[in-house]
Amino acid sequence: MSSEAIKVGAVIYDPKVTVIWGIIADFFRREGLETRCEFYSDYKSQVDGLFAGEIDIAWNSPLAWVDCHLRGEGRCLYGAMRDADRDRKTHLLVRKESGLTSLAGLKGKVVGLGASDSPQARLIPINLLRRHGLEFGKDYVEKRFDVGVGLHGDHVGGELDAVKALQAGEVDAAAALDLNWEAWRKDGTVDSGKVVSIAATPEFDHCIFVGRPDLQPERFERWMEVLDRMDYNNPDHRTMMDMEGLKAWVPGRTSGFAQLQEACDYLKFFGASAGKA
Repeated sequence: MSSEAIKVGAVIYDPKVTVIWGIIADFFRREGLETRCEFYSDYKSQVDGLFAGEIDIAWNSPLAWVDCHLRGEGRCLYGAMRDADRDRKTHLLVRKESGLTSLAGLKGKVVGLGASDSPQARLIPINLLRRHGLEFGKDYVEKRFDVGVGLHGDHVGGELDAVKALQAGEVDAAAALDLNWEAWRKDGTVDSGKVVSIAATPEFDHCIFVGRPDLQPERFERWMEVLDRMDYNNPDHRTMMDMEGLKAWVPGRTSGFAQLQEACDYLKFFGASAGKA
């Protein structure tokens, strides 16, 4: 097996990313598997880097997974996820005083959505509306909040701006990931007495590690085996895991990306079919 360092890519959506990956690299070094982190400013650059051989493994958003799945014609290697990446859903929110109680009521209304490339705050909600008979560009007006384009919704600024616009009466509905909806109600960002959910998407999955198609499977599997040794009960690991929002690494799966693939097909996001996992 090659003794060369495994090169792993991560997108800097927040300054803490460099800290997180510094800790992860130190952990791997102590475990005897040298890992070098390469940082990218956006996911397209990271996917480009993966296929150019600049990195061996990418810590990818769900949309970057679709991009890799298309470019690699299904040949990429798929690894672990965070426990928090599984079984997520997006809520469609309205003001309680509006009297709106169903998605059908959004016909002709203004829907606030996050950044153009946000899976949870734009693409998947658009697909939910399509499934309920509301066609994009025809049956409702999209008001998009393009904050952090290129970060695939990891920068939640656009998502939050849409929710704030809802509270201010500037839009009739807004989309929010379940984890964000819960956190914003808890910290008072959203007044849960005035803003309610009228629908939620089916569950979907979020981030996943992706290996380039020509990476030796045994090297990829070895890296995942070491990653799995991180233990939330170990104080030395807990700080990083809290920063990254997980309590355990779990086996990755691709079935949770089906809704996003549908959305990409529907919107022709990549200009071609998003295929099937």
